[in-house]
Order: sequence, then structure tokens, then C-alpha cells
Amino acid sequence: MINAIDQSGILALATRLQRLGELLRKDGLQIYKAHGVDFEPKWFPVVYSLYINDALSVVEIANEIGYTHPSTISLLKELEALRLVRSAKDKTDTRKRMLSLTDKGRKTVETIKPIWDIIAAALTDLTHSPHNIMQAVNEVEARFREKSLAERAAEISRKSS
Repeated sequence: MINAIDQSGILALATRLQRLGELLRKDGLQIYKAHGVDFEPKWFPVVYSLYINDALSVVEIANEIGYTHPSTISLLKELEALRLVRSAKDKTDTRKRMLSLTDKGRKTVETIKPIWDIIAAALTDLTHSPHNIMQAVNEVEARFREKSLAERAAEISRKSS
């Protein structure tokens, strides 16, 4: 059987990146479990952002991690239910919720920091190739900010008409 997605080349870029992301999250979950820690890789961007920044609003977190507002809220609800994250009204703008790690959240981070070091080393080994994937991702994201895929496609369509 021919794998049409693999053979479609650049057209399947988003699908291939999503597939890679799912593989990384699945193995990340296995790594946490192997170390006896109940932590899901999908929580990492929010938890890490709140660990580095004492408190952030929902919008700030969404911008920081590059997720949509609804996706960010969904993750925050999970983390609040687990009592890893707490929210409070902003003192200057009561419409805004400020989020931070709870004591349990900070203790969880301290427990998993050594695991993050292991994961970082394993990722470095996995991605070690002449084609630096992190550099490529950074470059593509920068180019996307300059001009989106949709804008590029519109230009190509105009030129070919």
C-alpha cells in the first residue's frame, strides 16, 4: 500500500508536523510515567510559562504558547481542576483573570525538572542531523510572521491569472 500522505510532499506539511507532534507527546507521556510522574506533555507549555513568569493573564498565556484562546482556556481548566494552577481577578482590571502556579504546581515542576533535562537530551539526540529542525522551525515561523501562507497563495494566484 502506498502512503499517500508521505508521498504528497509539501502539501502534507501540516499533517506531517501534527503526526510528529503526536509521536513526541505519546513518548513524552511514557517518559513521565516511567519516572512515576502523572503529567501530560500537553500541559507543558502552560506550566512552563507560568513557572518562568509568576503570573500571566489568559491572553498572555495564549500569546506566549501560540495557542488559540479556547485551547488555552481548555488547558487551564484541566490544570485548575488538578490544582496545579489558580486564577484570581486582576487587581487593576477585574475583567482579567491572572493565573499562576499553586504550591502543588511549583512542587510538580521541581519534581519534573530533572525529567525535562532527560527529555531535552533525548530530543537533542533524536533531532541530531545535518538539518537542524529547531532552526528550520524558527525560520519558518519568522517567515510566516512576515507573510502568511494564505497571503503567499493569494499572490501566486494573482500572478498566475
